[in-house]
Amino acid sequence: MSGSLNPAPEPRSIFVVEDTADVARVLCTTLTNFGFRPEHFLTGRDFLHRLRSEVPALCIIDLGLPDMDGIELVRKVRQNRGCPIMILTGRHHVTDRILGLELGADDYVVKPFEPREVVARINSILRRVDRARCEGRGEHRIACFAGWSFTVDCNRLVAPGGREVELSLAEARLLEAFLERPNRILSRAQLMGEHELESLDRSIDVRVSRLRRKLQDGAAAPELIKTVYGAGYLLNTPVEWSPE
Repeated sequence: MSGSLNPAPEPRSIFVVEDTADVARVLCTTLTNFGFRPEHFLTGRDFLHRLRSEVPALCIIDLGLPDMDGIELVRKVRQNRGCPIMILTGRHHVTDRILGLELGADDYVVKPFEPREVVARINSILRRVDRARCEGRGEHRIACFAGWSFTVDCNRLVAPGGREVELSLAEARLLEAFLERPNRILSRAQLMGEHELESLDRSIDVRVSRLRRKLQDGAAAPELIKTVYGAGYLLNTPVEWSPE
C-alpha cells in the first residue's frame, strides 16, 4: 500500500522583488499559506543573480527598488528569461501601467492590494501558462491569416515577409483567442476568459493595442483587429488552421 500513493507535487516557486519589509512579509506569508514557495529579494541585483540558477513559476516585481528601476528589471527578465511577470507597485500613473504591459508584464497590480486577490491573479496567469504547455505537447497547430502565420504551441508569429515577431505569453493567448473566433465580436471578458480577473479592468485594452501594433507589417498594412465600440473587438480576416 505504501507505494500506491503519489507524492505531493513540489510547491511552485514565486520570486518576490520588494524592498518594503511589511509588504514582502505579507506577500510571502500569503503565498506560503496558499501552497507556493516564495523567495524574497530586496534588490534587483540579488534577484537577477538568483535567476541565473533557477527560473521560478512567476516573478512579482516592485517598480520602486533601491538599486535599479523596476521597469528596467522587467525588461531584463523579459529579454533573458521566459517566466511570467506580475508588477506590484505603488505607482498609480497610467503611463507606468501601459509601459509595464508594453514590456510584456502579465499583470499590473497597484498598492494597497488585497493579498488573496494577488493569489487569484497569480493562479490566473499560471493557468494560462499550463494551458499553453499542455497544448504544446499535442499536435502542432498553425493559423494562417492575411499572410501571417502563428504556431500555437511555441507562440511563433511570422509576418508576411518572413520576419518573426516576438510575443509575450499574454499577447500569444490573446491572439489565439482572436484566431479561434475570427470575424466575430468578442467582449473583453471573452478575450481574457470568463473567470479571469483581468477582464474586470482596462488592461485588456492595452494588450489589444499592443498586439494590434505588432500585427502592422508596414505603414500600408490593413488593421486586422477592429474596435467595435461598446461591444469589444473583432479580428477582421479569415483564418485557416492546419497541422505543422
